[in-house]
This record gives sequence, structure tokens and C-alpha cells, in this order.
Amino acid sequence: MCRKRSKCSFSSLELILISCLTLMIVVTVVLLVLHFLNQGGHGKLSCFGPAMAILLKSVSGTAIAVRGTEVEAHWASPEPPQYASETTPHYLLGVGRADCTGPVAEIPLMGYANPEQVGSGLLTRLYSRAFIVADPEDTRRVVFVSADIGMVSQKLRLEVLKKLKSKYGDLYRQDNVILSGTHTHSGPGGYFQYTLFWITSKGLIRPSLNAIVNGILKSIDTAHQNVKKGRILINRGTVDNSQINRSPFSYLENPASERSRYASDTDKEMVVLKMVDEQGQDLGLLSWFAVHPVSMNNSNHLVNSDNVGYASYLFEQEKNKGMLPGEGSFVAAFASSNLGDVSPNTRGPFCVNTGESCNNPQSTCPTGGATMCMAMGPGDDMFESTRIIGQNIYWKARELYEAASQEVTGALGTAHQWVNMSSVTVELNSTHTVQTCKPALGHSFAAGTIDGVGAFNFTQGSVEGDPFWDEIRDTLLGEPSNETRACHSPKPILFSTGEMSWPHPWHPDIVDVQIATIGSLAIVAVPGEFTTMSGRRLREAVKREFASHGTPEMDVVIAGLCNVYTHYITTYEEYQAQRYEAASTIYGPHTLAAYIQLYRGLARAIATNTAQDLPPGPEPPVFNVTNITLVPSLVVDRAPANRTFGDVLQEVRQQYQVREVAEVTFVGANPRASAENGTEHNFLTVERQNSTSASWEVVQNDASWDTRFYWTKGSLGQSNATIEWHIPGDTEPGFYRIRYFGHYRKRVSILQTVTVPFEGTSSTFEVTAL
Repeated sequence: MCRKRSKCSFSSLELILISCLTLMIVVTVVLLVLHFLNQGGHGKLSCFGPAMAILLKSVSGTAIAVRGTEVEAHWASPEPPQYASETTPHYLLGVGRADCTGPVAEIPLMGYANPEQVGSGLLTRLYSRAFIVADPEDTRRVVFVSADIGMVSQKLRLEVLKKLKSKYGDLYRQDNVILSGTHTHSGPGGYFQYTLFWITSKGLIRPSLNAIVNGILKSIDTAHQNVKKGRILINRGTVDNSQINRSPFSYLENPASERSRYASDTDKEMVVLKMVDEQGQDLGLLSWFAVHPVSMNNSNHLVNSDNVGYASYLFEQEKNKGMLPGEGSFVAAFASSNLGDVSPNTRGPFCVNTGESCNNPQSTCPTGGATMCMAMGPGDDMFESTRIIGQNIYWKARELYEAASQEVTGALGTAHQWVNMSSVTVELNSTHTVQTCKPALGHSFAAGTIDGVGAFNFTQGSVEGDPFWDEIRDTLLGEPSNETRACHSPKPILFSTGEMSWPHPWHPDIVDVQIATIGSLAIVAVPGEFTTMSGRRLREAVKREFASHGTPEMDVVIAGLCNVYTHYITTYEEYQAQRYEAASTIYGPHTLAAYIQLYRGLARAIATNTAQDLPPGPEPPVFNVTNITLVPSLVVDRAPANRTFGDVLQEVRQQYQVREVAEVTFVGANPRASAENGTEHNFLTVERQNSTSASWEVVQNDASWDTRFYWTKGSLGQSNATIEWHIPGDTEPGFYRIRYFGHYRKRVSILQTVTVPFEGTSSTFEVTAL
């Protein structure tokens, strides 16, 4: 036995055990220190070192990595991060909104091509909403504009690009600026250069064109001035009870194997982009959803933005608290998508004269034919239907916006080409090619749709011509060539617009194709109305093309009614049925295949970073379109004897309950005088009296959903203006008044007239609760 420690020695086993014990004590101390420093943390091991690091990762919320002689600790934040990057926003973002309403009286409304549907007042104002996304170094930019108009015309786009170049140089160009129309059928027309649209709009209406051009430019200017660091989050979800397929018999022509992949014959998915600044404050919402803005039917004469515009109105009112419609920094756009065969009139088609269903391949009624077959709903009238569909869209967008957490990151890309769509060679497979055709419209084009019926005895689904109408066509416009007939088969040609060139070409040959990418999001800007299945095929083709070049998992959205209008694009199978959408597929049965080929090329160029090498293609012509128009000339306005402009002709009542309608009629003047004077102003305000100061506060204006402005033209320059206020249920009780603002034209000499502003005010009335 050893009695003196200094003389004792340890065996090899003892030395090993002592060393292990010492090492364990050191490791334990380190782990305890790290544990208490990060108590309560929850995370993942973010960096793996040698085997020792794996052994030491057992403490919850802490990971140890051994790098050489150093030991590093990594902690995760208590909650999952909201953004992919917690420090540096991925983009510079700007949003802007501007009025683009234009004249609201005597101007044909663009969409239904109904010559009797001219504006005579205002329900809601029209806006252009612009979104700018730039990379952090600001070397690349993408501009997306959604405007409350029927569609973007080529003349409109070219004028906007020209003015952007004059102001910003090469910053905003044809490849990185996308202009999209919401497709409201209740906006002023008159901004086209091609003859077919020129005729249906009663010529070129310069005040209408100027209002849209200036509105788009102002919205881009505002977005440009407000660019700041921010983030984009994306979300998607299903919108229910808001759409039906208005050509289900065409849709059924698509292969059963393809249809079986989808739960519905319409695309119900909404894609939402949430834009916030670097502090997380709301900037704007941009979304795409496929529905026709035709809740307001072709009997409507009030300019308005229809169901998607109402969704924008609701969202902007919510986010811009305390602001009047059209005011506030938050911008919400509900842009169009592949809406070609998608109707919001969810009750479906029925005969308005008998009430029986007319859901048949020709959309005809036993008595009255096709002109009696119309779709309506879900409301009891078009105002109620617009409100319900718009509210459905808003509710879903709000839900998706608030829940958005997936951040969009990555580089920006753009690709653009001009293409002669009259002569595209399409490679169907390795051995077969086909051609697109010169533009032509079929007989079913004149039949219209269940959302807006045509005239005479035309019906949908016509695969044979009518000798009576063909004879009239041949006499007045010329007979289609055999080549065009064969190319468009089985379409019976009503108008061979590609062979009609007086006074200018009737349809465009040169068309934009364009894609912009924001990280993993690809915006496919299409120049027309793709049907549901056409849009699905295009999206899938573009997605596959990106994936095949190393960019998988792209979110692909179809942005409709962009840059130039070319009517509809159906699938080859739908084309055979020759309902309205197929008869309006102007470049023939292989139009979709041509577009898929072209957009695949753009996607390939972006994915391989070769977009700069794309041939630009043939630029479109610019016509010196005459200003001759069938719209009546503005005349001198006159007030009745012993009256002046703004005088009240029919007063309000002294008292109303909420949900009643307050109505007042004034001595009016032509509203076009205000628009053509270039004046941006409200035609009306609803004002509430402050009970303490006796001052008046504006609570609603002519952009409000609850107000309606009707203009009635009389004789000899006289007219009336009637204002309705549909008092909302949540209106605060108190005393109110309605004011009217206008301009009248006054002759000051034989050759000169001037525009004079005026206003009128109703009597004060009381609003009480129910």
C-alpha cells in the first residue's frame, strides 16, 4: 500500500479514465453555459463540424460546430422568421394610383359593342394602378399596370411608351412595362387605331384616349417617386361561388384525360402579392383571378369598374382608413387573367321572356332565339350582383393577404418580342408544322355571349355560314379568299378582317408577347382573352420550360388583356365547337399552339439569361387615325328660363332612414365639358354637418359605391343632373347635404367658347337610424 502520494503512480487505465473525466467536465461546463445563455431557444443545427459537433447538438435550441480549434454556438430565433431575409429587403418597391375615368357622357362604353350603350353618368371612377419592382442595385426594373379599362389598345400602349421614354429615357421600356386592362365593360371607348374597334367606338375619341394615357403615366410617376426598400410575399387560394363557365359545351370538347386533372371547368385560384416596406408596413396588393367583369350588363349606362373594381374599392377603403375613395397611399389591384370563358353571372343562362333554361350548345330560347338567352345573378339586379361578386373576391384576397408568409426572392427578368401573328409557323411535332391565319371573325362572333347577347338571327356554335349575311358581306366588304377560308376551317367567316385595309387595317397583325419574372414568379402578359383550358396549357408549358433550364417551381400567372387586343384564344378542340370564343379566335385554330411556342421561347431566354439576344421582331405600324367621330359635338350649355346652372329642380326630403335613397336633381351641363377641359374633379360630394362647429365634412364622393350620378340630355343644350345617395346601414345619424360640381360651355363670341365651373347644393336633410 502506498502511503505517500508523491511517490504513487497511476496505471494506464487510470490515466485514460482521468482524461475522459476531465474532458467530460469541460464539455458539460460549456454546454451548461451555452444552455443558460440561450434558455428557451428553439432552433436547428445550422452548421455541422466533425463527429464531435454531432455529439454535442443535443441541447435544445443550441448547435455546436467545431471549426479547427474553435467552438461556435448558433441560436435560432424563438419564432420562425416571417421573411426569408431578416436584414436586407430583396427589392425596391413603388405603388401608385391615378384617375383615368375620362368623359362619362355620350361616349360608347367599350366591351359589349352595343351601339346603344353610351355613357350617361358615373357609378364609380376608373383608376390606373401601377406597381414597380426593382432589384436592390436598381439595375433592373419591372412595371405592372392594371387599369380599369376594357383592354389595352396598341395605340394606347405605344403612346404611353413614347411618353415614358421622353421623361425617363431607357428606364421604362417595352420589355419591362406591362399594361393590363381589368376588362370592365363599363368604361369609355374610343382609344383604338384598328378599324374594327374604331367603328364600334364611333371613331377615335381623343379625350378618352388622353384620360387613360395620362392616368397610366401619373400612376407610374407616383410609383416611381415612392420607390422604397421592401418585400413581396405571395399566397394563393380558392375563390368560391363567384364564376361559371359560360361555354361549358366548348370546354367539354377538350380531352377527358385532360379535364379529369381539374376539379372545375374554371380556374378558381387567386394569386395574391403582398407588398410591404422594410418595416413591414403595407404598401399594396396585386392579384390575379379569372372572372369577366360583366356583372354590370349591356343595359348599363353608368361608367364603373364592375366587380373587380369594387373589390379594389373595398380593399383600399379598408387600408386607407379615414380617406375618401381614390385617396391614400395603399393600392390594391385585381388584375385580369385567363377569363375568356368565365362569367360572374352565377345563376346561369335563362330565357328572359319565359324564365326557362337556355343552357344548350346554341344558347337559344324556343321563343325569341339567342337574343332572349342571358345569364344573371347572383343578385336580383346588376348592382347587387356586382356587389356580391366583388365582395367575394375582396374577402378571399383579404384572407390571403393577411396570411401571406412565403417571400418572393430572386433576380428580375424580362423578355419581349413583336410577332406577326398572321404567319407563325408552329411545330406540332418533329414531322408536322401548321400556320396561323390572317385575322378573321366567324358568324358566332355576331351572336355575342350569355353575358351580352348579339343581334339578329346569329347563334353560337355556327359551323356554316348564312347566305343572306354572306351576300351582304361580299357586297359591302369583299369575299374572304379561299386561302383564308381553308386556314380558319371549320369557322364560317363573317368578317375577313385580315384582308380588309380601308381606311386602315381592321385587326392587328403585329402583336406583343412578353414575360416578366420577379424571382420565382413569372408574369405572362397575353394580348387577349385566354379561355380556362388555354390558360392552363400556357401556364404549364411556361412552367415546364423554366424547369427544363434549371428554374423549377416557378409560380406562373396569366395576365390578360395586355398591350394589344386580339380577342380570344381557345384550345384547338374548343375551336371546333365555334361558339363565341372560338369564332373570336382571330388567328385560326392553331392560335394557342403558336402562343405556347412563342412564350416558351421567352421563358427559355429568361432562364438562360439570353433575353438580350432575342430578335425584337417587326414593329407595329402607327396610323394617323382621323379624329372624325360619330360622338356628338359639344354645344353651348343652356339653363332653363329664370334658372342657372346648379339650381335645384327636385329637392331631397327632409328626413331619411339608413338604407333609403336620398335623391336630388339639378340644372346640369354636359359632363364632357369637365373631362375635355382636362379638369380632375368630383361631380358630387355627400357632406355631413359637424354638430359642434357647424362646418361640413365630405364623407362620400363620386368614386364611392353608394353614390350614383345620372346625366339626362334635353333639347337646345339643356340637361339635368340627378344624384342618388344610397345611404349605407352604418351611416352616422345626423344632418347631411349633397353637392354637385360641373362645367358649362359658354359662348363669348362667334368663334370662341369658354368653360365655366359651377356648383349646386341640396337642402339639408336628416339621416336617422332604423
